[in-house]
Amino acid sequence: MTRETAIFAGGCFWCTEAVFQSLAGVEKVESGYIGGTTANPTYKQVCGGDTGHAEAIRISFDPAVISYADLLDVFFATHDPTQLNRQGNDIGTQYRSAIFPLDAGQEEAARAGIARAATDWPAPIVTTIEPASTWYPAEDYHQAYWDGEGQRNPYCMAVIPPKLAKLRKGFAERLRA
Repeated sequence: MTRETAIFAGGCFWCTEAVFQSLAGVEKVESGYIGGTTANPTYKQVCGGDTGHAEAIRISFDPAVISYADLLDVFFATHDPTQLNRQGNDIGTQYRSAIFPLDAGQEEAARAGIARAATDWPAPIVTTIEPASTWYPAEDYHQAYWDGEGQRNPYCMAVIPPKLAKLRKGFAERLRA
């Protein structure tokens, strides 16, 4: 069975991780950091906004069950790709909307995904397509955050359920059984 990888940044990684973990064909979602200049950054460093990294997720998926294009459609539907360097109250380049394609095919698909999504938003999409660079997994306590601590975190309780509701409404056929 073939596995592929996708890397997206759409604000707080706790919030995007929860969405993609719900999809059939997604085998693993790892929170981490990409796109910056500091080697082995910590959460505190990335949150400070000085490393250049984005909070991102690395998705391992089965393309026979869910395509990269499908993942892009979910990505654009469950965060606001028109907000530059922010998602809601999270402000800074570490919360930017970005796609990190791993090959030319993913880059082409990312451009097509932006074009598809543009009709759904009243403002221009500011999502960047950035070269994939070194991936740094976030600290262990950030992994599967929604399934553990997140459901007791007021921030997560305010942000994640609406994202999951959008997912269920728009992509019910893509959810895990």
